[in-house]
Amino acid sequence: MDLTGMMLRAAAARPRVLVVCMPGGAAVRLAAERHLRLRDWPSAATPAQADLLFVAGPPCAYLQAAVERLWQDLPAPRARAHARTADEVLAALDAACARLASSAAQREEEPPAETDSRPPQDGRHEQSSDHDGTEGHAFLEEAAKDGEHGEESVPERSNGRYTGSGGAHFSRKQHHGDHGGEEKRGDGGDAHEDHQGHGGHGGHGGMEMPGGLPMAGQGEDRDGLTLDRLHVPLGPLLSDWPTGLTLRLVLQGDVVQAADLDEEPLFASRPVESFWVQPWLRSAAGDAVGSGEAARRRAAARLDSLGRLLVVAGWPAEAMKARRLRDDLLDGAPAAALASRLKRLRRRVGRSRTLFWLTRSVGVLTAQDAQAAGVSGPAARADGDVAARYRQWLTDIRHDVARLDDPSPLDPAEESPRGRWDAQQPPSAALVALLPHLLDGTELAAARLIVASLDPDLDELGAHSREGAARG
Repeated sequence: MDLTGMMLRAAAARPRVLVVCMPGGAAVRLAAERHLRLRDWPSAATPAQADLLFVAGPPCAYLQAAVERLWQDLPAPRARAHARTADEVLAALDAACARLASSAAQREEEPPAETDSRPPQDGRHEQSSDHDGTEGHAFLEEAAKDGEHGEESVPERSNGRYTGSGGAHFSRKQHHGDHGGEEKRGDGGDAHEDHQGHGGHGGHGGMEMPGGLPMAGQGEDRDGLTLDRLHVPLGPLLSDWPTGLTLRLVLQGDVVQAADLDEEPLFASRPVESFWVQPWLRSAAGDAVGSGEAARRRAAARLDSLGRLLVVAGWPAEAMKARRLRDDLLDGAPAAALASRLKRLRRRVGRSRTLFWLTRSVGVLTAQDAQAAGVSGPAARADGDVAARYRQWLTDIRHDVARLDDPSPLDPAEESPRGRWDAQQPPSAALVALLPHLLDGTELAAARLIVASLDPDLDELGAHSREGAARG
């Protein structure tokens, strides 16, 4: 009896898939998420949870090293797939599933055995912490069991942490790479944190800790206390995270003391397509685009953003409902077929006391500050915190669904999903520039919520580069 083959076939019957999106790959990601849902294949939030790594979109040299790090972190048995276009998704998934079930393919995937050339040390053993990043509690999911109109259990907050939030507890795995690098894996909102190395920082020279871990540096916090200071980049390939965005944080405890954007020219060498602003790009090029078509794309984009926020907040079931509505909108479903489901989503999410409690007073952006920063769209109209922004999304989605049959031509002044479309200064550029200011002084779990509530689309910057190249 081929016991190994039986186990591999069992794993391939319903693999957990980690989807990573490349710049310009939004349409491929959407197609992959739809196929995974139809097959009832669960999504993975971290490499430790995944059986299959799926790369969506055209290759990107800048992100290739990050993709390879994710691939090395997948435990065996494993397989990988890459679809450059939406039409390639189904075949890529089938081929990867076949490799996952093949004993011969898995033997080829086995990494070479590592040898330790260091002399033996009596009584000493390397230690490492390896958690699968699943310690967070999806408390919104539990609260929803009390009924649509019933009372919801509110998570406790202790020592500055939301003890019920999936984004408030972190498990860690760190290892010493070829250049003194670290990798930090956490379950903040069930997301993977890809930590590029800072070996030797903190003034400890070549001192090696158990497992090759460098010690954290120290510095004064906001209260004048001397605490450990850890440099942690978020991105560029986190789950439910803007594609290509990298934020470099300085943490003391779970508080962000400083936040900076990675200024690597991500789109300088290869302009990309921006899926969500296609109606506005076509209208600017002289094509006839109806207001109803633009409203459909805008509503789908905001449902996509809402789904990300709900996953980060720990409510995956309601996120799935938002994504189903998104996919039906993109498939051309009429407004009458969506009205009742959208009403239920708005009632469940908009009236959730637990979600409101989690997001209130987090990432406050006033209308005045938004205008000064050049921010437009729902983030500016919301005039408030994360809770105000997701409620603004729900209001805007309802208005857009009511306009799906509008035949009038698209007004160039009509806003795109993230704000007023301007090829010279895409609305997401202002959202990205605003992130360091909003994250400064927040808890790490709250930082994930803030980013998800703004959800900048870096493909807009790539579309800007594409238009500039075309004009040149």
